[in-house]
Amino acid sequence: MIRFTILGISILLVVATALSIADGFFLDQNYLKPWQKSYSDQFTDPRIKLAACGLLAANGHNMQPWKVRLDKNKNVFYLFADNQRLSQEVDTSAQQVMITQGTFLEYVRVGGNFMGYKTNIILFPDGEYDEGNLTKSMQDKPVAKITLSLFDSGTCTPYEYMFQPDTNRGAYENQELTPEELQQFFAINSSGTEKLDIFQDRKNKRILDNYVLKGAEIESGIHRISKESADIFRKNEYEKNKYRYGFSVEGQGISGLKKYFVQGMLTLFPFINSEKISTDMYMKTVQEEVNNTPAYGLIITTDNSRTEQVKSGMLYSRLVLEAHALGLAVQPMSQVIEEYPEMKEQHDKIHRDYAQNGDTIQMFFRIGRPVQEFPRSMRRDVMELIEKWMHIFSYMVLDMNR
Repeated sequence: MIRFTILGISILLVVATALSIADGFFLDQNYLKPWQKSYSDQFTDPRIKLAACGLLAANGHNMQPWKVRLDKNKNVFYLFADNQRLSQEVDTSAQQVMITQGTFLEYVRVGGNFMGYKTNIILFPDGEYDEGNLTKSMQDKPVAKITLSLFDSGTCTPYEYMFQPDTNRGAYENQELTPEELQQFFAINSSGTEKLDIFQDRKNKRILDNYVLKGAEIESGIHRISKESADIFRKNEYEKNKYRYGFSVEGQGISGLKKYFVQGMLTLFPFINSEKISTDMYMKTVQEEVNNTPAYGLIITTDNSRTEQVKSGMLYSRLVLEAHALGLAVQPMSQVIEEYPEMKEQHDKIHRDYAQNGDTIQMFFRIGRPVQEFPRSMRRDVMELIEKWMHIFSYMVLDMNR
C-alpha cells in the first residue's frame, strides 16, 4: 500500500510538473501589469500616462486597435485606429473598431480628470474616413485630437473603477435593476444624442435572449470566423506574455490553479481544443449567460457615421464605469448586430424590432449583479501603442503644411 501511495504521488508530481512547464506557470504575468494602478507612474509624459488609462478600456475581441501619435506640442496627442488589428470576418464594416476608439477616449478623459488634466477631445479633426479606401484612411486620419490643460481636479470616483475587469461573462444574479440604478444609467447620457435603452421585462428579455442564442449559433457555425478567433487564442503563459492581446481561458472565467491546469492540457494536447469542442463549449457558455441575465441594454444612434460610432463607445465606457460603481457588471453581446452575409437576416430583424426609422444599434449588452469577480484580460505595454519617432516627424511635417 505504501509503495502504491508513493507511486501515485510521484505520478501526480510528474504530471503537475509537466503541466507547469508546458504552461509557463513560473513566469511573471507581464500581460497584467497595465492593470496595476501604479503602472502609469513610471512615465513622466502625461500623454503616455493617459494612454495607459485608455489601454484598459473594453475593446472588440481584445485586439486593442489603438495607436497614439505624440505631437510636437507636449500638450497634444492624436488617437488613430490601428488598421493592422482589424477583425475582418466579424467586423466587416469596422463598426466595432470605431466604437473601441470611443471606449479608449472616455477612459483617457476620466484618467485626465483624476490626474488634473482637462482633455479637449476633437473627433476626426481632419475629417471622417474615405470609406472607399478605409484602411488607408485609418492610417492617415486621426480619430481624435486630444489637447491637455491643467486644472484643479476634484473627486473623480470613476477613475478607481477603470481597474476592474471591463467585461464579466459570468452568471449574474436574478435580480432586476432598481429604479434608482436605472436613473443613474440614464443620467450619464442626459446631454448625448445617442439613445440608451435597458430592458428587463419578461417579453423583451425573452426576445433578446433568442437573439443572443441565434447570433451565437450562426457565428459558431462559420469556419472562417472560428479560425479568426482561434488565431488569436493564447493557450498558455508564454503566449500571453508574448502577444498580450486576443483571447485566453480567462475569457471563460477560468482562474486560479484550474487556469494553469487547463492551459497546460491545451499546450500538451492541443486536439482537445478542436473547433467542434470549442463550438460546443461556446454554445453552452452562451446558454448559461442567457439563463443568468436579468437585463439587456442597447445603445442606438440616429445615423451610423464614424463620429456616432466613436461617441457610442464613449457612452459605453461611461456605462461600464457607472455599472462598476453600482456593483454591477456588463458584457457585450455583439454577434447579432455584426455585419456579414450569414448574419444579415438576424441583423435586420433586431433592427426592425428595436431601431426605428433607419436608426443603428451600436451596442447590445447584458447587465446585472455578478455572482463572482471575473479575471482581467491581457493588455499590451502602453509603449507599443506609441508611434515611432519617424512617423511622428512625418506627421509634424504634414501638420505644418495644413
